[in-house]
Amino acid sequence: MNANSMADTREAVKVRFLTETGFADAERHPLPGDASTRRYERLVRDGRTFMLMDQPPALETQPCRAGQTEAERKASGYNAMARLAAGRIDAFVGAARYMRAQGLSAPEVFELDAEHGLLVSEDLGDGLFARLIEAGEEPLPLYLSAVEALARLHVLAPPEELPGGWPLLTYDNLALKTGADLFVEWYPRFDPDYPLSDQALEEWETLWAPLRQRAEAGASVFIHRDYHAENLLWLPARVGVARVGMIDFQDCLRGHPSWDLHSLLQDARRDVSPEIERAALDHYFSLRRDVDRDAFMRDYTALATLNEARILGIFARLVVHYKKPRYEAFMPRMWHHLGRNLKAPGMEGLYDWFLKNGFGNKLIA
Repeated sequence: MNANSMADTREAVKVRFLTETGFADAERHPLPGDASTRRYERLVRDGRTFMLMDQPPALETQPCRAGQTEAERKASGYNAMARLAAGRIDAFVGAARYMRAQGLSAPEVFELDAEHGLLVSEDLGDGLFARLIEAGEEPLPLYLSAVEALARLHVLAPPEELPGGWPLLTYDNLALKTGADLFVEWYPRFDPDYPLSDQALEEWETLWAPLRQRAEAGASVFIHRDYHAENLLWLPARVGVARVGMIDFQDCLRGHPSWDLHSLLQDARRDVSPEIERAALDHYFSLRRDVDRDAFMRDYTALATLNEARILGIFARLVVHYKKPRYEAFMPRMWHHLGRNLKAPGMEGLYDWFLKNGFGNKLIA
């Protein structure tokens, strides 16, 4: 089937879904896509807006199932190894319902066809943190509110299953390794000036293994997993933590509480000043006084470094394999974050690895 035929078939599936759910006459306004296989449309019906999420399930490999061994996950493919939801729309629904039950502002789901990867949900508007800040909004209050929403999640013991039965799996050693190894797999393909020897790859694994194990041991909270200014919306008419609208959380896991914090404060797509990062972290620890700050920050730094290596690998793959050159523009920011984190106490071995393998000119913090 050619691309046009596939698009026509998908459109027919969407039309049938909209007809069956009472949205046949709604105006449809497609929204810009991102790096995923999801697509969104804003629906307008009777003066009210809704969101249509379109996630064709067949476009991705299978997600990880509860109880799968590492060998089974490796045989299933990247999504199972990394514990990504593989575009399963029921993961989004389960996470949304869990967060809404905690008083947080995930979209309410009104209509669902999980088999075909379609849903109609509440429209949280256009007030993305990133766009508001670009328009002149003071960023610090937004970031402090985002931290408060995380602190609400972090005082709760996460469930084994989300509403509807989707398993909340752990961001474990294999998932973390799969992410970090994207750097050594794809960055040399993006820039052949940085080849990596077998010895370099062995040292990479030796250095990361204890940090990954520490992260798995500390996996104790529900994590959004992609918590940043492009996925958060300001809802000033609401109260408290409900003022922070959340989207794109379908890859949620049980993970280390530092994960969403460093995703927010060491953002891949926009600069967050060191002053805001410090203030936001101070605010987090003021809300969670039982947390050992020094131990937490050691993990924060290590996992931020791992995530930045992972994202550099993802961007390299998007440029090289998927022919999306715009992602190259985000790389210098990630190198900046890496350079700063690698100079922190406890990161000396990885810092030396990057220097020894020729990346010193990239690590300008």
